[in-house]
Amino acid sequence: MLQTPHNLSDIKINWENHRHLYEEITVPAKTTLLNEGDISRKAYYIKQGCIRLWFNNHGKDITFQFFFENEGVSSFESFRSGQPSLFSMETIEPCTLLMITKSNMEEIFASVPGYKEYVQEHMFQRVAHYSKLFLSRIKDSPKERYLELLRTQPHLIQRVPQHYIASYLGITSVSLSRIRNRI
Repeated sequence: MLQTPHNLSDIKINWENHRHLYEEITVPAKTTLLNEGDISRKAYYIKQGCIRLWFNNHGKDITFQFFFENEGVSSFESFRSGQPSLFSMETIEPCTLLMITKSNMEEIFASVPGYKEYVQEHMFQRVAHYSKLFLSRIKDSPKERYLELLRTQPHLIQRVPQHYIASYLGITSVSLSRIRNRI
């Protein structure tokens, strides 16, 4: 049975040998990297900054995930299948990103033992995150969701604007302000 590496340092890879396969870009805050409905043709690794994933629900912007330094992000379902993305990707802060195409990612998968399994493990963790978020919206009160966010991701509170946090928690900015004032 193949062992999945727990972190990137467990994989023996010299990224400089693959430098021709990815591009380093710097983009300002509020840059759209992918629009909902478009096909994802690139994946990103965040060297610096923050990206949010969101979708439009009848004119309302719904944020459902954030990514920070040392995390990979894409509309993986679209990137892999060629189907339109179900969400948009936007930078919250100025970002330095490593950008790679699907064919170049496949080349790295083929040449670096364990890297494909590493990426698959991260995709599994992302699905687990979606499950927790879904169940939390059903069973937890807004206050409980906020307290869980404070407990598990305090860095998010420091770096993400309140209206995105409110959207992520499934509440209004006014409700979030009230919750924060009561704590």
